[in-house]
Amino acid sequence: LKVTGPGMFEIYANGKKLKDKVTSDTLFFISTDLNLEPREYEISIKYLSPKEAKKESSLQIEYIYDDSSAVVEATVSNETRYTIYNLQDGKNFRSVALSPNGQYALVGYSERANAETESYKQLIETTTGKMILTEDGYLNEARWMPTSNLLYYTRKGLKGKELITLDPATLQENILDRELPEGSFYFTPDEKTLIFSIKEEGPKEENSMIRIVDPNDRQESYRTRYHLAIYSLSTGLLETLTYGYKTTQLQDISHDSRSILISTSEYDYTRRPFSSTSLYRIDLQTFKIDTIFQNQLYLGGFTFSPDDQQLMITGGPEAFNKIGLNIGKEKIANSYDNQLFIYDLVSRKTTPITRNFNPSVEAAYWNKSDNMIYALVEEMDYKRVYLFNPKTGDARYCEIPEELIKNFSVANDAPIFICYGQSVSNADKLYLFNTKKMESKLLYDLSAEKMKNIVLGEVHDWNFKAADGTEISGRYYLPPHFDPTKKYPLLVYYYGGTSPTNRALEFSYSMHMYAAQGYVVYTLNPSGTTGFGQEFSARHVNAWGKRTANEIIQGVKLFCKQHPFINEKKIGCFGASYGGFMTQYLQTQTDIFAAAISHAGISALSSYWGEGYWGIGYCSIANADSYPWNNSELFIKQSPLFNADKIKTPLLLLHGNADTNVPIGESIQMYNALRILGKPVEFIQIDGENHGVVDYHKRILWSKTMMAWFAKWLKDQPQWWEELYPERHF
Repeated sequence: LKVTGPGMFEIYANGKKLKDKVTSDTLFFISTDLNLEPREYEISIKYLSPKEAKKESSLQIEYIYDDSSAVVEATVSNETRYTIYNLQDGKNFRSVALSPNGQYALVGYSERANAETESYKQLIETTTGKMILTEDGYLNEARWMPTSNLLYYTRKGLKGKELITLDPATLQENILDRELPEGSFYFTPDEKTLIFSIKEEGPKEENSMIRIVDPNDRQESYRTRYHLAIYSLSTGLLETLTYGYKTTQLQDISHDSRSILISTSEYDYTRRPFSSTSLYRIDLQTFKIDTIFQNQLYLGGFTFSPDDQQLMITGGPEAFNKIGLNIGKEKIANSYDNQLFIYDLVSRKTTPITRNFNPSVEAAYWNKSDNMIYALVEEMDYKRVYLFNPKTGDARYCEIPEELIKNFSVANDAPIFICYGQSVSNADKLYLFNTKKMESKLLYDLSAEKMKNIVLGEVHDWNFKAADGTEISGRYYLPPHFDPTKKYPLLVYYYGGTSPTNRALEFSYSMHMYAAQGYVVYTLNPSGTTGFGQEFSARHVNAWGKRTANEIIQGVKLFCKQHPFINEKKIGCFGASYGGFMTQYLQTQTDIFAAAISHAGISALSSYWGEGYWGIGYCSIANADSYPWNNSELFIKQSPLFNADKIKTPLLLLHGNADTNVPIGESIQMYNALRILGKPVEFIQIDGENHGVVDYHKRILWSKTMMAWFAKWLKDQPQWWEELYPERHF
């Protein structure tokens, strides 16, 4: 940057001083080097002119490029592009909880800037949206009482741990207990008793020889046990309810406060899915135990119906001897495709109520006020709220003007829920929904603040028919100020595992963030994904790319054919975890990609299955009943490592060296293979990071690394990569 002119001046880039001119009597110029990444910068010049200078005196500013391909566009517009900094910094919702009568809500926020994060909560009035209280102390941990519309929290008092309630109408505090026992707890609905979960540390090894007693024993928390106890607020008496070597988990408390549901788990690695669940009901007055069932498979959560005569249960399609199974011609269900069941405590019969409902259930709540089940579901690449009639199984969609509901809370005693969510091109908004009127009300538009002055390209849905006639859904993102007469490089993103690539704006691989760099971005949800029905998701099992890769390849080719603005010689692809595996596997099947990135990808199914903390658990679903000794073809043929000689695409391997899910050895062995084969490969370890990158500064550098890799191979601009990772031989 060359600046010429009379007077004295200082040059700043994004608020950082670069250089100054301290003489005022000549037209002397100064220049400073600017190392600019492809994004917006604010270049400021503080100019001090001598008093006698003529009005027409002015500065002359020039950009002089080291590389003729570099382009700097100067503008005074406030328009900005979407970058990693928009994901890292700013204000976000982090929680929401509705009072029992629905009149008040407790909304949690986090604000981050330059790696500093502040968390706080606001108490609001739902009818008006009026903010009553903002607090970052005790209110941060507050929860609603089950029946009275009071908040409660704990704090250190003169005698010990105090239990406090807060009335939102008056903001008056009341001390319920001055010497509360340690541990987490839940109120019974009559608000007279607390059910505690007491932590018990497991045995420690006394020497350096550590015996592993279970595959899960490699995890630090495995030997920790939790037991339940009952505490009377009137007497201060704490009584143990459960004990022994098994953790007992509180599932729910009956509405009459008479009994609790507890569950235990048993591991058996000789049969899939390696663990079973037993459910018990304890009478809190007599302490009598009713065994509801033992050693059931594929079960999740349990809650009482409003009349305490039934249970709502979540589980996989194979739960309860497969009564909810609906997988067509597929052989084994995908257990991540969550279903809802109603269990009658009198007849001991189970009814599957989502067997013919394609979305996967993420969370559910049985509302006492209208006896309806409110469920947050994964429906294709959307997340929506549905109302289920537990008697008929009929489902009704709650229409909220967002494509992705991220969190919701239901009032105990009113047909109301509060939620926040976003869509492909806007950040979060907070809504109140009345299920009696089936109407939503916007309470807070956080997106208006976060997206101010940011310009995004258009997003369009684009689906295609796979070779077998299956419709594969997807969408594509255009760069800001898209010109259909130009040719653009294409990026293809997929998860390819069991979760859909949903319609979020804000996530680690935000499509708009890449589109802002001048790419068209195409994402799709191939076979095996949940949210499209049990038969569709079951295609994930024992596949590992067999069908998915073909659908991705077919989709990319067809997309290019139908969209002439794509440069077919400049296509990149990327994914993480199972998507990282898919990146590696795709390169063994096709040469349509000019660059690829695999983050925390699996290169060999056998080593991932046996080594990662979660390997055998995930593989009990993804390759159900298949093992290296009985299905060697799957473990070898579908492993990218065993087909590394077919890879021609320049491949970037990214991996946290503290990854306990997919161990870093998965990238190490692929890197070694490609180096031996003389193929273009780079391997970047993210120091200290686990399966995802969470450190503020490392996350920014990780994102820039991916951008620089694609710029090098898809834009023929290696400068960014070379600046980040200069060539060296030691």
